[in-house]
Amino acid sequence: MQISKWIMSAAGAAMLVMAAGSLSQAQEKIKIGTEGAYPPFNTITADGKVEGFDIDIANALCAQMKVECEIVTQDWDGIIPALQAKKFDAIIASMSITEERKKQVAFTNKYYTTPLALVAPKDSDLTSTEPAALAGKTVGAQASTTQADYAQNEYGKAGAEAKLYPTQEEAITDLTNGRLDAVLSDKFVLMDWLKKASDGCCKLVGDVKGTETQAGIAVRLEDTALRDKLNAAIDAIVADGTYKKIQAKYFDFDIY
Repeated sequence: MQISKWIMSAAGAAMLVMAAGSLSQAQEKIKIGTEGAYPPFNTITADGKVEGFDIDIANALCAQMKVECEIVTQDWDGIIPALQAKKFDAIIASMSITEERKKQVAFTNKYYTTPLALVAPKDSDLTSTEPAALAGKTVGAQASTTQADYAQNEYGKAGAEAKLYPTQEEAITDLTNGRLDAVLSDKFVLMDWLKKASDGCCKLVGDVKGTETQAGIAVRLEDTALRDKLNAAIDAIVADGTYKKIQAKYFDFDIY
C-alpha cells in the first residue's frame, strides 16, 4: 500500500514538473502579429521573408526580454480580432494608438511618432493638404486606419471622395495608374515609396497639420504583464543604442 502511494505521489510530481516545463516553454516564445504590406515598416519579400523596421524592433525587444520571436502575418482588417482570438500575443505593425482602439486592446508606450502626409502625381495642381484643397478630388487611403478616418471625416466633409483599400500598396497602385488624385498615409511610408519605388511619378504635397500620432504595440486587454515587459524592453533598447541602429537602417532622421 505504501509503495502504491509512493508511486502515485511520484507520478503526480512528475506531471507537475512537466506542466511547469510546458509553461516555461510557452513563456519563452512570443508570437508577433504584423501585416507584411506596409514598407518600410513591414513587408514580405519575394522569397516569403517578413522584414522591415517593425520586424527588427520586434526581434530586438524579444532579445531584450530573452524570449523567442515568432512572426505571424495577418491581413490588416482582421489583425485585432486575430489578437483577441489568441492567434498571436502582440501586434507590432505600425498601429497608431487611438482612443477607439484602446477599447479593444492595451497599448505599450510609443515606439515611433509620425504625421500623416499626402502624395499626388507630379503634375498635380495640389499644393496644400488642407481639406478645402481636396474638394472635388478622389483621395485613397488604407481602410481601418487613422488615415482612412481622416480621409472620410475631414476630406469627405470638404467635398472630396475617400476611396479605401485593403492595403496601402493597392492605394499606391491606383494613384500611379491615374485612378486617384492623391493618397493619404503615414509620412514615413510615403517618403520611402517616393525614394525607392515611385519612378518619379509623384510628389509629396506635404504633412497634414494636427495628425501626428504615436505607434504602439498592442496586446490583449488582460495581458498587462506582457505590456509592462514590452515597455521595459522598449526603454532598454532606446537607452542602449539598439533603437538608433535599427532606425538608421531605414531612416536618416529621428522617428522616435
